[in-house]
Amino acid sequence: MTEIFQMLASNILVPTILFFVLGLIAAFVKSDLSIPDGAAKFMSLYLLLAIGFKGGHSLGMHGITADVFAAIAAGVLLSFALPFVAYLLVRGMTRLGPTDAAAVAGHYGSISIVTFVAASSLLELREIDASGYMVAVAAAMEIPAILSALWIVSRYGQTGNNAKLPMHKLLANGSVVLLAGAFVIGVLTQDKGMEMIAPFVVTPFTGILCLFLLDMGLNAGRNLLENRKVLNIGLFGFGVTMPLVSAAIALAIGWMIGMAAGNLFLLMVLSASASYIAVPAAMRIALPQANSGVYLTLSLGVTFPFNITIGLPLYLWLASVIAG
Repeated sequence: MTEIFQMLASNILVPTILFFVLGLIAAFVKSDLSIPDGAAKFMSLYLLLAIGFKGGHSLGMHGITADVFAAIAAGVLLSFALPFVAYLLVRGMTRLGPTDAAAVAGHYGSISIVTFVAASSLLELREIDASGYMVAVAAAMEIPAILSALWIVSRYGQTGNNAKLPMHKLLANGSVVLLAGAFVIGVLTQDKGMEMIAPFVVTPFTGILCLFLLDMGLNAGRNLLENRKVLNIGLFGFGVTMPLVSAAIALAIGWMIGMAAGNLFLLMVLSASASYIAVPAAMRIALPQANSGVYLTLSLGVTFPFNITIGLPLYLWLASVIAG
């Protein structure tokens, strides 16, 4: 038992996680610390470009094999299925109506790319290998959950609700375009491309991630403070229970298809994370009647901090035990 806690502690005590905690603390003490909006936008674009390009480069070296298709299929299956699990859980644990519950459920089938980037950084710090094609899995898991949420609303939502969202708007989402585009460029240019831009996408990566997570900690903490009246015990319980359920399901599926520890960890992280960028944008268009204060507070204010501070070390330990 002591060894377990020591391993969890060592995975928590890394700069990326600690800078996020610093942001939370600064928000809770109402510090005037802030990151300019333009800088935060640049860092977001940088992280998407860097993680996509490095993943594409790694896939180019690895080649397209059966395990690539298996991983992507597992990710898509999870993204389609997890909203149904989330819907049943949130309806059982809270008093949310069908429309609000479906909007929340969509967030918990899609992914948080920032959580994925933080997880990838943790693997690098621990010198644990993971395949570059997991970036493709992340990109593939962005959209299916939104479609599942809209189906749930059409089936269980208010009478006459015709929630629709044009597919081109889903596919044209900025984070999806940049992540997938950088991934393809990495595959096409391989070593030559990596040699050209390595000083940009490799060397400063961890430092920029630390600064970005500091900003995310500030945003998450302030979101919690501003919307604390929205939260009740049931909603908060869902926000920390659902990622554990999702991670456990992903652990079982990843183990069944023979994933190595690093890939299994990333699949668990993708499944356990909740979107707070792509899905909220989609829900505002497709389900304007849903309460954005609920789903944003849950995904950004509860689940994201839980995953960054507690979830990542726990998922890494479980993946290492199961597949190590």
